[in-house]
Amino acid sequence: MPAYKYEALEASGRTQQGLIEADTPRAARSLLRERGLTPLSVTAVTQAPTGSGWSLQPRAFSAASLAVWTRQLAGLVGSGLPLERALTALAEEAETPRQRELVASLRAEVNAGNSVSRAMATAPREFDEVYRGVVAAGEASGALGPVLERLADDLEERLLLRNKVIGAMAYPVFICIVAVVIVGFLVTYVVPQVAQAFTSTRQQLPALTVAVVGLSAFLRQWGLLLMLGLAAGGVGLAWALREPAFRLRFDAAWLRLPLIGRLARGYNAARFAATLGMLAGAGVPILKALQAAAETLSNHAMRADALDALAQVREGAPLGAALAAKKRFPGLLAMFARLGEQTGQLPAMLGRAGRQLSGEVQRRAMAAATLLEPLLIVLMGLVVLAIVMAVLQPIIQLQSFVR
Repeated sequence: MPAYKYEALEASGRTQQGLIEADTPRAARSLLRERGLTPLSVTAVTQAPTGSGWSLQPRAFSAASLAVWTRQLAGLVGSGLPLERALTALAEEAETPRQRELVASLRAEVNAGNSVSRAMATAPREFDEVYRGVVAAGEASGALGPVLERLADDLEERLLLRNKVIGAMAYPVFICIVAVVIVGFLVTYVVPQVAQAFTSTRQQLPALTVAVVGLSAFLRQWGLLLMLGLAAGGVGLAWALREPAFRLRFDAAWLRLPLIGRLARGYNAARFAATLGMLAGAGVPILKALQAAAETLSNHAMRADALDALAQVREGAPLGAALAAKKRFPGLLAMFARLGEQTGQLPAMLGRAGRQLSGEVQRRAMAAATLLEPLLIVLMGLVVLAIVMAVLQPIIQLQSFVR
């Protein structure tokens, strides 16, 4: 049964807004009149676009709010509450109108006889393929509550890993931005004024001062074009990355970078292992779980390796052997997969591999940030010192000449 947003007048003249389920807009208006309301507008609740392309419409759930919502749904379903009533309660407690409309639409689909995973398929921007696959496996096994708890754990762990990596890198990036602003101000504003004062004296300037003045003149004359060129290069790179072959080569080269490459490799491997373990533990067939886990990899080179491993597993190869042949994946993942296959505890072993890889990524990110912060501060100090010396050297020479 579809859901409709309505705006209606109460008998007292106050305006009331809300959601109502009915077969047609006309039936929705009739239900409102039966409640003593005068309908002003009744519009169908629409889902987010079903395509995978970019949309201007914001998502109803952020990564953090989706994890919280999943945990709430797991708690309600696990306590024995029917799914329809659980969705009703979540719709009433929704934080935003977009969330309320989305959950009401899910409830309407469930009331119409569809499974909740099929209802979620109408909003792929909110619930990705992995999310829907886990929910479908939980419905098929009759253990939707525990499966949703496991899914909420995975979402929270993934969010925690991403936030820790971003947090570790945020301060070095901030220092770089501040350094560029300060140096740009000194070179384009302070240095030209000082250079103009010494040019009138026809004094031969020191080499460092000449170099800094030349850099200042270049930036003042060509700085805008340089910025436009960099912006155009960024747009061109983003456009080129849409080409699968170029994206594959770019991501493969990215993994070979000394520090960033190792972090990207570990982050993608941790996400792949955790997702694969969660899907396998929920009862999803291993081939389908491999396909879904591969799609979560943001690095296309590692995604291609995962899909190639999927082809080998489909042909009868063990998962551990297929992953061991892919050198872009850490050897730890292949080892745990092999142990899981030998002991019959593949989901648990993959989950353990995901946690160990996640911890390693966090340690590497924190170590890199700890090392980069003083290095960037020292580098910024050296650059500012060079500019200051370029300004002071002519003054010192002038004082010596006067004496």
